Amino acid sequence: MDGPSPPAESPGAAQRRRRVLRIDLLALAGFGVVFAAVRLNRTAAFDVAIALRIQGRRRRTLGRVMTAISWPGFPPQSRIIPPALIAGLWRRRLRLEAAFQAAAWATALFSTGLKGVTQRARPLAPQVRVAVAQLGGSSFPSGHVLTYVGVYGFAAHLANSLIRPDAIRRTIVGGLVGLVAAIGPSRIYQGHHWPTDVLASYFLGLSYLVGLATLYDRLKRRQLER
Repeated sequence: MDGPSPPAESPGAAQRRRRVLRIDLLALAGFGVVFAAVRLNRTAAFDVAIALRIQGRRRRTLGRVMTAISWPGFPPQSRIIPPALIAGLWRRRLRLEAAFQAAAWATALFSTGLKGVTQRARPLAPQVRVAVAQLGGSSFPSGHVLTYVGVYGFAAHLANSLIRPDAIRRTIVGGLVGLVAAIGPSRIYQGHHWPTDVLASYFLGLSYLVGLATLYDRLKRRQLER
């Protein structure tokens, strides 16, 4: 005999699923467009104009803030913070969350692979102002942005799902989302990346994050239904 048929998907759930898929595909298409434009060398004027505009706001306090925002993305802290988040979840017996947080960290690998393909030169003075830092490799994409979107973006999703007190949840989620939003301008302000490096990284990171969060939510629901 046939087993019981699975419950039909509600219209609201189907609509949400289509919306998520649309966002995912649009973000991936956005990355493709920027990637193609960079490979064809069609973004130089745009990159310089936007970079100079962002760097035009030269204040000591702003410079310190931008440096602080980028700090977690440099070694050794960039190799300590993500595993610490994963280990913290694992120790709290949130095994599914730990596994997905590790998968979110995979955006760092995407950055390494794409840099090997593009080999784009980083910004140099006098085109833009460049803060001194130990940097190497290709400018495209921004490893900071890709990693922040993956690691801190997914951490924000977990915080929004797991933390109960509203005030604490909003504070943590707001801080993490703010960090993700600010890292792109920080990389441009410091002269370490071109705007299209940052834009492409946001697109690709968002596409991966949306897919990862959707899969996590689905598996978490199944886990709770057991």
